[in-house]
Amino acid sequence: MRIVVQKYGGSSVATVEKLRSVAEKVVNTRRSGVGVVVVVSAMGDTTDDLLQLVREVSESPSRREMDMLLSVGERISMALLSIAIQNLGEEAISLTGSQCGILTTHSHANARIVDVRPFRVQDELEAGRIVIVAGFQGTSYKREVTTLGRGGSDTTAVALAAALGAEHCDIYSDVPGVFSADPRIVPDATRLAELSYEEMQEMARQGARVLNAQAVEFARERRIAIHARATSGDGEGTVIRRIDPDADARVRQLRNFGARGVAGRRDLVLLSYEVPSSGENRGPDMLDELDGFDLLLANSVPGLSRLDILATTENVPDAPSRLRALQQRYPDTLTIQRDLGSASVIGLGIGEHPGAMLRLHRTLEAEALPLTMTFTAREAITAVLPVHHVERAQRLLHAAFIEAD
Repeated sequence: MRIVVQKYGGSSVATVEKLRSVAEKVVNTRRSGVGVVVVVSAMGDTTDDLLQLVREVSESPSRREMDMLLSVGERISMALLSIAIQNLGEEAISLTGSQCGILTTHSHANARIVDVRPFRVQDELEAGRIVIVAGFQGTSYKREVTTLGRGGSDTTAVALAAALGAEHCDIYSDVPGVFSADPRIVPDATRLAELSYEEMQEMARQGARVLNAQAVEFARERRIAIHARATSGDGEGTVIRRIDPDADARVRQLRNFGARGVAGRRDLVLLSYEVPSSGENRGPDMLDELDGFDLLLANSVPGLSRLDILATTENVPDAPSRLRALQQRYPDTLTIQRDLGSASVIGLGIGEHPGAMLRLHRTLEAEALPLTMTFTAREAITAVLPVHHVERAQRLLHAAFIEAD
């Protein structure tokens, strides 16, 4: 039997009415003669509401207890959706990440999936049931509940699709695919019919909220195509798949350096560690203490005996207290710049074109935007700047790279 894996984001199941609509969509898929596995996120703002409760209780909560708490949101969604499907006359069963055999690292709040053993899922599918899975969570080798970080339900869905031998994974949300920028910020953004794994992974890493970067990495490694589309309607959405750069005519559009999209982040901190002229270099120790932070850049500055670390705080609920503790531990050698963000241009190989970074600098400096730093990756060029300039920078870069004739 062919297996279909669908994932529905929090906005798609935010209310009972929306959840019922999803149930109808799932039932129609099942009645087309395929086995259906559905991964769900927490309803609406449930995760944010739980985080707010934690902040009211403690500034530095245990990361283990955070995982125990936050995993509840998806469990509520899975049970309610299963009940809604049963109410429509189909057999369904809800399963947690651990019941599905999702094994992860032991890094609380930002674990990575290392293996999937979906024996229970397969048994339930063979029994004719629709399987509803709580996304965003698994269990570590120490038998602890872990969560996968913001957007981790995407990773759950892709990992299950790979383990079950599905041809692709459908990711449903409130937007009809992946756009060249966030349409709420850049009104002229357009939907992209397809993207390479590398482009989508970099867009997610640089702040695009449609898909999770780890999910795309998982899909790339296992050659699982991802279809990102809107929950309502039957639009084509965006397909994320392998694209051969040498056979891809888009890369030859050197005028815009193959740029496909623009993304932004608003959760960055820059840590600058001055290596003391005498005494021990504690830079490596400090990197270890940033466990759980996603490091976008860790760069030694030649001739200045300085280590610059650019980190995101999105998946670190206790980031403020941890950064304060670091500052107190290294009062004379560590400087932390907060309230930073970034604007990035993404495209296959764009970081290998010197002219691309030159255009980025000229575009932003012409509007007197203050740049804290810039850096390149193979598929992206990025400007770091104060967070209140990020949206304007995205609009300027979209006009300069995506809309340019």
